[in-house]
Amino acid sequence: MAQLPRLTLFLLAATLGCSSVHVSPPPGLAAEREDTELARKLTPLVEAFRGDVGIYVRHLPTGRAVAIRADELFPTASMIKVPILIGVFDAIERGELDYHQKLLYRDSLLYPGVDLLGSFKDSQTVEISKVMMLMMTMSDNTASLWCQLLAGTGTTINAWLQRQGFAGTRVNSRTEGRRADWEQYGWGQTTPREMAELLVMIRFEPRSTWRPTTGVEQRW
Repeated sequence: MAQLPRLTLFLLAATLGCSSVHVSPPPGLAAEREDTELARKLTPLVEAFRGDVGIYVRHLPTGRAVAIRADELFPTASMIKVPILIGVFDAIERGELDYHQKLLYRDSLLYPGVDLLGSFKDSQTVEISKVMMLMMTMSDNTASLWCQLLAGTGTTINAWLQRQGFAGTRVNSRTEGRRADWEQYGWGQTTPREMAELLVMIRFEPRSTWRPTTGVEQRW
């Protein structure tokens, strides 16, 4: 097998979540504790893999967790669409957009590739809700870049992430001042721990003041 390039590998499941080791978990969730048995099983798999692997896995009811390079930055690939979705909902919450707002699709929005939204005719209308649906269910890149623009561009999304305490998760593509990061990580970047923290925050703490605190080294 040829040597693989740097690869992001996150282990996430419905019962997984996270909180930084420096932060108390949200109410009702068990505090994190290392699962030595799972770590013993995962470590040789990581060592044998021809690429870079980062893992953060946590069982929410018990707090059993394994962190392997969990605070290092990795490319997000399409997982960056989660912060983009949050950015759109944040704009809706602030009253700048409406969930059922009609949008006018233009051919200039097309991202080269096979996208469902890209098959729309110029000047066809579509609701914001459907654009978000296509981004999340079909990983439609035309829809995703449009959502990024609707959210206020990557700059606005990154500002939200910064305010919530996510030090490493950022949108790089089409975002002012982040070309070097885009060349290194692609569309977005995150850490295994932060991406899991973001999902837990969505599920359990949409209005709370609980924020993550990670030890990730900022590389920009």
